Amino acid sequence: MNRKKIYLVRHGQTDYNLKGVVQGSGIDAPINDNGRKQATAFFDAYKNIPFDQAYYTGLQRTKQSIQSFLDLGIPAISTTDLNEISWGDYEGLPMSHEENKYYQHMLEQWQQGNLDYCIAGGESPNIVAKRMQRGIDAILEGPGETILVCMHGRAMRIFLSLIMKQDLCHMDVFEHKNLCLYLLEENEDGTFELLKRNDTTHLKELV
Repeated sequence: MNRKKIYLVRHGQTDYNLKGVVQGSGIDAPINDNGRKQATAFFDAYKNIPFDQAYYTGLQRTKQSIQSFLDLGIPAISTTDLNEISWGDYEGLPMSHEENKYYQHMLEQWQQGNLDYCIAGGESPNIVAKRMQRGIDAILEGPGETILVCMHGRAMRIFLSLIMKQDLCHMDVFEHKNLCLYLLEENEDGTFELLKRNDTTHLKELV
């Protein structure tokens, strides 16, 4: 079995991120000018890594964030299994005081283990975890050893919880910023260890 090394990044900034508007899987927003700068900075820092395979979601902001790697001819797969969680009725809305209270209540439910709880019209962590596990299995069973994956904030928390064999109620320990990097390396027994966590060293020249 080929032992995987996975470079997992969140997409670059979008205008929705900048304005504090909820995106989710139902908002296919592009990265903005700052997001493009972040993508360029990440490419400049990691362009010499010999990636065997790249994965991105069904939303354009992830593909745009690693487009420079794809332009090198790295084989790539788009999969909706890695898509962001659906925030249902709250997608596209600014985070007002009342909506933030609802959001915090939802996070508390998840932290208490109520992983079937979801925002109206949206997905629960357990629903996302089912498709996310399919995505992880495809990556682990797929070709190559050095893998680039670009996805979304909440989805990354669930991805990392699953691949690190941690309970989803603790997923918020996996903090993230736009174009941050998590570097995972597979051990001989099939478990993974984190070599980098929410790393933004490559963005240090950006304001």
